[in-house]
Amino acid sequence: MEIINKDLILQQFPLFSNLNEDELNLIKERSEIVEYKKGQIVYQEHSEASALYCIVLGRVLIYTEDMRGNVTPLEYLHRGKYFGIISLLTNEPHSVTAEAINDCTVLIIKKDDFDFILKSIPKLAIDLSQSLSRRLKSKTIHQKTIFESTIISVFSSYSQAGKTIYALNLALSLFKETRKSLIILDIAPSDSVHSLPLKLNLGSNYKVFNASTTPVDMAAITKDFVTKTPYDIDLACISYNSDDESSEKRLMGILSLLVNDYHYIVLDLPSLMDNFVLSVLNQSDLIHILTSPEPVDLKKTHQLIGRLKKDFHFQESKIKILINEYKLSKIDYGQQKEILDYNIYATLPRITLEAADRMVLDDPQAEYSKAVRRISRQVGDTLVGLVLGVGAGYGFCHIGVLKVLEEEKIPIDVIVGSSIGSFIASLWATGRSAQEILAIVTEEFKQPKYTWSLIDLTFPSLGFIKGNKFYKFLKKYLSNKTFYDVRLPLRIIASDIRKKEPIVFDKGLLIDAVMASCSMPGIFQPFKLDESILLDGGLTNPLPTEVLFKMGVKKIIAVNVTPSREDILKQYEKIKEDIAATKQAIKKRRWFNIKEYLQERFKNNILDIIFTSIEVMQSDIILREGQLADIVLHPDTSGLHWVELYKSREFARRGEEEARKNIGKIWQVIRE
Repeated sequence: MEIINKDLILQQFPLFSNLNEDELNLIKERSEIVEYKKGQIVYQEHSEASALYCIVLGRVLIYTEDMRGNVTPLEYLHRGKYFGIISLLTNEPHSVTAEAINDCTVLIIKKDDFDFILKSIPKLAIDLSQSLSRRLKSKTIHQKTIFESTIISVFSSYSQAGKTIYALNLALSLFKETRKSLIILDIAPSDSVHSLPLKLNLGSNYKVFNASTTPVDMAAITKDFVTKTPYDIDLACISYNSDDESSEKRLMGILSLLVNDYHYIVLDLPSLMDNFVLSVLNQSDLIHILTSPEPVDLKKTHQLIGRLKKDFHFQESKIKILINEYKLSKIDYGQQKEILDYNIYATLPRITLEAADRMVLDDPQAEYSKAVRRISRQVGDTLVGLVLGVGAGYGFCHIGVLKVLEEEKIPIDVIVGSSIGSFIASLWATGRSAQEILAIVTEEFKQPKYTWSLIDLTFPSLGFIKGNKFYKFLKKYLSNKTFYDVRLPLRIIASDIRKKEPIVFDKGLLIDAVMASCSMPGIFQPFKLDESILLDGGLTNPLPTEVLFKMGVKKIIAVNVTPSREDILKQYEKIKEDIAATKQAIKKRRWFNIKEYLQERFKNNILDIIFTSIEVMQSDIILREGQLADIVLHPDTSGLHWVELYKSREFARRGEEEARKNIGKIWQVIRE
């Protein structure tokens, strides 16, 4: 596959995230890219193992089939997932069938290459053995009902960190967002009281499994100790004695059973550092550690992370730190991160003591609920990313697309913008609706002459336009807002001239990021920020899907408003025809008002030639970047010109029309 290089692909897979450069090069050498068409069988149930399969693009259905030909779907796998691993590690035939449900791109490592890689990279074999434990189901108990299970431990190094409320809401939200089977385990020392039954309105209608004394009857444990709750998730209460080594073995036995039937197992662990808790943490796929923003608590958490990594060899990718703002912070985000010396995964907004226990259900619009929802969508691989591409006036089509997404209540978890897309994205991310954004641009660009209010011409040594007026325009609507003031994660793309690479803004002032992203080369002077000289994001990422791809976002909606290459070339031919007339006019006018002249001939001057030339170069990049998206919306902009900002309503109408035409496809991406 030439469009996406293997370096980018390998960055996408958590399986390879901890490998060094030499190890990654080995995998690149020992793998290949294969295309599967919709409906094509990747491998059949009962067939011999031949390879490890990693999905780069597309969707794969995993299912079983009985003697009568009845199909039981187990899982829809998407970008970043891998399969075929059990048969490779056990040398047994495949227990499921894998079928491409749309055109797919798959990275394949054949069996001989796979064996060679495992011998060369022993730590990869350890990681894969954990995957085996999550996917290998005991058929002596009952038939396999799911493909893979994920164990998530919620923990804190001290009490009163809000971990139980978070664990409960994470579980409720995870089920709500994925609709997959889920159980939450309330694990506590034998002398402690279980709190989750009360929070789930169970009263005394539950049993406690004593891991120190109760035999693990694999056939009866689900029946006797798993309690159905009114909220479509299950609960199991487990007590243990930290001095009893058999407690650990019994809990491991319980987990090995539960992975047969539950896609997600959430563990609410006690705030203790005994061997029992550490052994449970070591079995987890993800560990969510809660801390307050207080320096003393941050230091405790820093020490905990160090111990987990040094003494117990926990992978960084497994550890996620959450700041619970139940205490008002006396230090800012940067200082918190400095004390932790670790990335902060998420921040949980402050809630009052009177707040409902089940916040995500009882108060879904609360900021705490929204934060948990974003986390659950990331854990559940249901994140939806929106990409707004370049295009000057064409970019107002984005507004119409946003209008439809709002009306249809399409969930968007992260938004990325380049050039004009960055401006629209920043307005939307800071809380303005599509209608409000359209009102802004309609008011600002009522007539053609209003465009000139943003233009401050200068001697064209680095660009025709200084950009001071445009900066003031951005200041009017973005003021001093930063990336921490947005209602959903926002990324803005610019291009670094010296480094010749894209710059992804995710912190600092929004106005600086947008100004850099909109600084079109040859037209605007480069934007200087700190020691960097920045230009338009469209130079490197005109449709920045790659940013979301690297973030692990599995569902990407991209909006490409740039005209096709054919349309651009037709327009360019018209411009060339007018160049001769332009030269003659300049010769006849020794002295003339340059502003007046450019206003008169703006569509057929050097600025338009620059813009059109950039469009031609961008068109090929856009085609490549578009392949990383699940759906690309491409509004019809025929008859419109990039400088016709006063036609904002018509641009928006074209965007709305395109989104409505494809709403079925959008929902298909969301729901798969």
